[in-house]
Amino acid sequence: MIQCPSCGENLKFDIASQMMACEACHNQYDPYSFDSKTSDGIEGKDFDENDYEVTVFTCPQCGGEILSTDNAAAGFCSFCGASTILYTRISKEHRPNYIIPFKKTKEDCKRAYSAMMKKAIFAPKELKDPAKIDSFRGIYMPYWAFYLTQKGHVSLKGTKSHRKGDYIYTDHFNLHGDLDAYYKGLSYDASSSFADSISQAIAPYDVKGMKAFTPAYLSGFYADTPDVGSFAYQPEAEQFAYDESIKKIRQTFSGYTIDSSTTPSSLHTKVENVDQAMFPVWFMSYRNKDRVAYATVNGQTGKVVSDLPVDIKKYMLGSLLLAIPIFLLLCLSFTATPRVLLTLCALIAVVASVISTVELGRIVRQEGNLDDKGVMAVSDHQKLAEANAKTLKASKAKKVKTPGWIIGLGVYFVIAFLCILVPLLSGASSSGSGLGIIWLVILVASIVVSIIGMNKVNKVPGKKGLVGLITALVGIGLGVTVILINPASDFIYYGVTIITLVAEFFTLKDVMEEYNILSTRRLPQFDKQGGDDRA
Repeated sequence: MIQCPSCGENLKFDIASQMMACEACHNQYDPYSFDSKTSDGIEGKDFDENDYEVTVFTCPQCGGEILSTDNAAAGFCSFCGASTILYTRISKEHRPNYIIPFKKTKEDCKRAYSAMMKKAIFAPKELKDPAKIDSFRGIYMPYWAFYLTQKGHVSLKGTKSHRKGDYIYTDHFNLHGDLDAYYKGLSYDASSSFADSISQAIAPYDVKGMKAFTPAYLSGFYADTPDVGSFAYQPEAEQFAYDESIKKIRQTFSGYTIDSSTTPSSLHTKVENVDQAMFPVWFMSYRNKDRVAYATVNGQTGKVVSDLPVDIKKYMLGSLLLAIPIFLLLCLSFTATPRVLLTLCALIAVVASVISTVELGRIVRQEGNLDDKGVMAVSDHQKLAEANAKTLKASKAKKVKTPGWIIGLGVYFVIAFLCILVPLLSGASSSGSGLGIIWLVILVASIVVSIIGMNKVNKVPGKKGLVGLITALVGIGLGVTVILINPASDFIYYGVTIITLVAEFFTLKDVMEEYNILSTRRLPQFDKQGGDDRA
């Protein structure tokens, strides 16, 4: 805690004035006036100039840790949303090199978030609750800031084409020149608890606003602990510098096509220095059973990024209200025979199945953190990834037992495929060549999507999406049966069409549940080991 020199009360960083302010006597002080080799302005303590003393708050449920220079009790966890008293301990942490102080106040943050939520008409009402919005917490997130240079003689291959008469001539060139470029402040988050998808979405930060770090800026706020080494993002930083330089070279040599097979090393890309920095984020968590959604606001620019699950009941009701006028409009301008109507419903079922299968694949990647370099870089997660890879390889080597009903349905689809294909080839399809071709597409798509989808379902916790895929198959199967039988009564067509629509309802419900999984995150479980590779 940083005490006011005048009255002894706790000083906090005031965003509006960018000064340390005392709520009791209203005096203000320069944040750097408290940054010395004493412990946060308190004399008589041994203090390493490369460290600073903080209170570490640890969540007893998920293990997440946040830091503060204050010792006030923290009543909830920002990462898992648990309302619990966090364990505390005093620790000395490695001082970052730089910090970007908060520029946007909590009121600015709440206004920006509320403005965004006005457009989210299907979001759960809890996300719009003023009490929930007031729970935004200011947290400094750890980042790595890379400084890269590209200096030296560069030789690249290029081509230039021109037309002469009926021929196109391509000339090949060796482009030579001296390159002198640098990139400073390429930033990547250094915390596995801060998802890469969020940190990338709220970017960019204006690194010109970085200031030399002093613990005074943390007073009144929290900070996340770094646990990802800079090595995790170095290849990405080098690739970014290379891509930007190549883009500039292409602009300089307008009309030339630069060989894209070059690598960052061909431009003498070198990491000169990596600084640890802290960037400001307003952070709010919304917990619903075993899932959590995050809302974040860039504390410098005010950019809002939020996980937005939907209220399925509200969404279904809204879709129904929208479907009624669309249906009436189509009835006035378009007349469909029972066969065409059934075919359209079957196509919708295939489309819904494809969307569901794609979402299932994204869930597998998200739940396994396969796209989060920060998580995958932490040593324990690397070991887990290797174990998962071995398990996956072993599972591929084994024969997967397929349920009997899937085999039976597959055999039925193959027979139906032949029953439609043979009349088509003979030019005597009972349902017409156009509808016959469409039903062939429907059958092939159903089989492919079912195989891919079932494979994804087996990797998704709780077998999410299984019901939707089954109901879609049942609806399409009934449609195939009616098309092959070609009954004289239209009522049979209409009845199967209604059944197919009901089946699609369950498929679309699964699609929305899968979307909610993608727009939320599983409750985190942290095992902080530290990742500062300079410590």
